Amino acid sequence: MIALVVAGVVLGLSGTAVAEAEVAPCRPGSGAKYKGKDFTGGAALPADLRCADLTGAKLDAVDLIQKDLSGALLKNASLKEADLTQAKLEYADLTGADLTDADIGQMHAKHSVFRGAVLDGVEGAQAEFPHADLTGAKFRRADLGQTEFTDATLVDADLTEAKLGQVDARKADFSRATMPEAELTQGELDYAVFRGADLTEAVFTQAELKGADLRDAKVEGASFTQADDLNLTGALGEPEDVPDDAQGSTSELPEDDVAGRAPRDRTDTSRGGGSNLGLMLAVVSGVGLVLTLIFWGVAHRGRLERAARFTAARRAAEEDVTRLGEAIDSLDFDFQIHNATDGGSGDQDWRHAIDAYEAARNMLQRAHAEQDLAQVAHAVQQGHQALGRMRARLR
Repeated sequence: MIALVVAGVVLGLSGTAVAEAEVAPCRPGSGAKYKGKDFTGGAALPADLRCADLTGAKLDAVDLIQKDLSGALLKNASLKEADLTQAKLEYADLTGADLTDADIGQMHAKHSVFRGAVLDGVEGAQAEFPHADLTGAKFRRADLGQTEFTDATLVDADLTEAKLGQVDARKADFSRATMPEAELTQGELDYAVFRGADLTEAVFTQAELKGADLRDAKVEGASFTQADDLNLTGALGEPEDVPDDAQGSTSELPEDDVAGRAPRDRTDTSRGGGSNLGLMLAVVSGVGLVLTLIFWGVAHRGRLERAARFTAARRAAEEDVTRLGEAIDSLDFDFQIHNATDGGSGDQDWRHAIDAYEAARNMLQRAHAEQDLAQVAHAVQQGHQALGRMRARLR
């Protein structure tokens, strides 16, 4: 028995050692040197980019689909509009890199560094940033549906108008982040930190917020419809749609931060103006009630219209996914024949097409809004492009 226990401990330690070896594959940039190299204009990419030094390299619009860039050094590199779908950037250093409008869908970037990086407008469905350092990174108007930020650091990050539906950001640190109008619908935000963050008009519909820290966060106009375990202790401003079981209460915003509020009334009522002021307030209240009813009716009609549009769009997306599956089936026989005559070598585009189809199916099942369907359409497009490249080679 003792021998077995000792053996188990030894094996456990060995497994830990192996895991640690996998955790830190290399020192970033210790591999091949491509510092400042321009890979645009059709320049061929090296076969092995693991741990490569790509400091300041130009990779704009370059196809990096499924490329392994683990441990790569990409400081100040330019990756505008690059396609990093399913690329591996684990433990990579992208400090100051520019990924504006890049496609980072399903990118694996655990323990990576994106300090001060620009990711404005990126398409990042199901991207993974667990334990990543994203301090000061810019994700303005980024589409990050179902992205993972577990235990990530996003201190001082800018996520203005970012779409973070179904984001997994448990224990993530958003301290002092700029997040006005960010959408975090159905987000898993347990124990996330939002201290001092600007959450003005952000959307937390059905978000999980157990243990989340909102102290000193600006929540003016933020929506918390059906949010779970909300605690507003120490938050600033007047949020909307606060659940009945929410804990704590907010404080008023500092006067310098109050935007869009009417100036204080300074009418002198000591000279008989009190009755006139009361009449004016009564009229204003009546008009306000009428406008409230009108706005409610418009909003209700808008919700019905959005629901109808979503139903129609989802049906069309289902047809697109089905057609992609049929296209894969129709090409399957030719692909098998090609493999048989080509020595059985695999085809990366074939694998990519199948992965895109599976991703589209999974995203379609989880779709709750029109922006989710945009991610489905993008995956379908990626699949058809991969099949197109295969057809060209099979001719």
